[in-house]
Amino acid sequence: MKRRLLFLDYDGVLHPDAVYLSRRGIELRAAGSLFMWSPQLIEALADHPDLRIVLSTSWVRNLGFYRARQALPSELRHQVIGATWHSAMGRGWPDTIPWDLQTRWEQIAAYLSRLHEPVRWLAIDDDARGWPSSDRDHLIQTDPNAGLSDTAVKDELIRLLRHSQQIAR
Repeated sequence: MKRRLLFLDYDGVLHPDAVYLSRRGIELRAAGSLFMWSPQLIEALADHPDLRIVLSTSWVRNLGFYRARQALPSELRHQVIGATWHSAMGRGWPDTIPWDLQTRWEQIAAYLSRLHEPVRWLAIDDDARGWPSSDRDHLIQTDPNAGLSDTAVKDELIRLLRHSQQIAR
């Protein structure tokens, strides 16, 4: 069975994309609260305990992997196995384009290129810039103001997770 990965962005997916790093920490400058749409992700992943999450969010670069993972609800933390950004990237990592100048797809593609096994993968993100048509079926794109609160997006996530589960077997 192939390992299954979900590349997860936070802003525009788990809460509105109106998040800023201030002296007080991470602040949401929109109605609601940080991670307010996490219950929808928890529900969607309930039937997929084998699925592993890779953080594809700038939170890792700004806060570090541990703090970014700890920001998630406890129900999701145990599934997180890594991130597209690593602190070693600032010390001569082999990628030719600096991480923060890459599109989200380029960051994910670089992560996948470092794996030594085939995987089934999906990404959920509000940013579709740079996604080639050949990999567009791996992206579940959210509206930056609605994220996973959009029922159609959540339904698409559930459908694609079930599909990847069947193919992975």
